[in-house]
Amino acid sequence: MVWKLKTTLAAIAILPLAACVEDTGSSGTPAVGSSSDLSSFQGARAGQAEMGIQNLGYELIRTQGLTQYWFNRSTGACAEMTVGNGRYQSVRMLPAEDC
Repeated sequence: MVWKLKTTLAAIAILPLAACVEDTGSSGTPAVGSSSDLSSFQGARAGQAEMGIQNLGYELIRTQGLTQYWFNRSTGACAEMTVGNGRYQSVRMLPAEDC
C-alpha cells in the first residue's frame, strides 16, 4: 500500500513537468533575433551569442576596434555590434551597403 501511495504521489509531482518541454522546431536556431534583425542581442554575452548569430545566417564581415559588422547574405541584413565588458553594448541594424 505504501509503495502504491509513493508511486501515485511521484506521478502527480512529475505530471506537470511533462508540459514544460518546448519544441522549437530547430535546435540550431537561437530563441532571440532573426535573420533580418539582431537588436535583441543587445546586452548578450558576446562570446556566447556569436554562435547564435551565425546560426541565423550572419557572418562576421569586418571589425573596427570593439565594433563588429555582421552580414546576412540571404536577407541583406547588416548589423553593427559594439562590445563592451564582454557584452554587446550596442546593436544597430544598418543598410546592406554599410557592411
